[in-house]
Parts: sequence; C-alpha cells; structure tokens
Amino acid sequence: MTHVTIVTGASRAIVEVLLNKNSTTKVIAIARSQQPLESLIQKYGNDRVGIVVGDLTDSNTSIKAVELAESKFGQLNSIIANAGALEPVGSIEKHNIKEWKRLFDINFFSVVELIQIALPALKKTKGNVIAVSSGASTKPYSGWYAYGSSKASLNHLIMSLASEEPDIQAISIAPGVVDTEMQQDIRNKFGRDMSKEGSQRFIDLHENKQLSPPEVPARVYANLALNGWSKELNGKYLRVDEDVLKSYTT
Repeated sequence: MTHVTIVTGASRAIVEVLLNKNSTTKVIAIARSQQPLESLIQKYGNDRVGIVVGDLTDSNTSIKAVELAESKFGQLNSIIANAGALEPVGSIEKHNIKEWKRLFDINFFSVVELIQIALPALKKTKGNVIAVSSGASTKPYSGWYAYGSSKASLNHLIMSLASEEPDIQAISIAPGVVDTEMQQDIRNKFGRDMSKEGSQRFIDLHENKQLSPPEVPARVYANLALNGWSKELNGKYLRVDEDVLKSYTT
C-alpha cells in the first residue's frame, strides 16, 4: 500500500530508511539546497521521490510540498518535521531578539504552518505528524535558550494537536546526540559561546565515539511514520532510546 511522507530539512538518513523499507513508500523531500535532493531522485527514481527546494519559513514551500504529494502520489500520510536551527547560542543578555525570531520561524512557526496546510490531506488518510524534538526541550543546555525554548514549544504543539485532532496522530521524539552537521557546528563554532563544561561534553562525546549514527534515530522516525503508534503514546514527548520505542528501532 502506498505511503507518502513529507520530510523537512530532508535528512538523507530518514529519507533513505523510508525508501528502503519497501517499494511502495514515497517521499517528498524539502531542503534549501537542490543538489542533495537531486541525488535522491538519481538514486531512487522520480517515481518515488518528489523534491521541493525552498526555505520553510516561506509559506509557498509548504504549499508546494503538500500540493506535490497529492498531485504526484495521490495522497499524504505523514510529516516528519526535521528542519531545525541552533543559532543563536550564548548568554541571553547578548542575544539579538531578531535572531530568536528567525530561529522560532524555522523550528516552530514553519511546523505550525506546514501542519495547517497539510491537515486536510492528513485527515483523508488518518495520517500522522512526527516532530524532531530535543532533550534541550526539557532541561537547560548552556547557551541554548532559543533552541530549547523552541523545542519545548514544539512539544506543546504536538501535545495539543494530538488532543484536538482525532483524525490524525502526533508525536514528538528527541533523537539523542547524533553525528550530524549540527554537532560539528557545536564543536567548531557555537562551543565558544557555551560554558566550558557544556562545550566539553560534546567534544568528549565525539572523541569517545559516543555520537549516535544518523541511521539510528532515522529508523525510529521512519517506522513511526509508516506504522503509527498506540493511543497511549499519542501526543507524547519521548526520547528515541526509550523502551516504549524499542519495537521501532529495526
């Protein structure tokens, strides 16, 4: 049975896990850079991948993605909201409020808008929304005022969506500390605006090879999108390594 997922911030790991699950999965991948998206089409084919090049803070990007899902593949079953930004990092007294607003536009308001636009299509398929959250949504990380606040807002959005929209499911999942470009930025760029202890933690995780490969959380996100989840988990914020998600890890 065909299953169509929109993946924002088009994580290659998530997209590839989805497409490798079975031949009936289709993906609409959204990113700001065209070349990585084109490479997905080259690998998996135009009949399985649709792409939208654009900034999610522009309403037209979300509109194009939902319209493409329905026009190209006939439906929309899932959204995996993966796009995110960490900057600004540092002391709150040094922050520029415009940078906070830009971060919230990326991490939060773009997700709100995508859900608004996609909701009619998701209701048709009794689909689901999976938000990529963070451990910073529930505890402080040095200098991560804006990022943590945006992810906490995202958790509440998902909780409210699950409560008020009975025709769809919604869940918020923190991926853990994953070996991504964001981790490189923390070590090489943002660490100077964090406490010494806060920055060193991420350096140590990298040096001790304790960062999770991107495929690990990607499998959980993909399996949730394809299979849904129990009523008891709906609306929850969970960490990717929690026991209740163990069946989604393979």
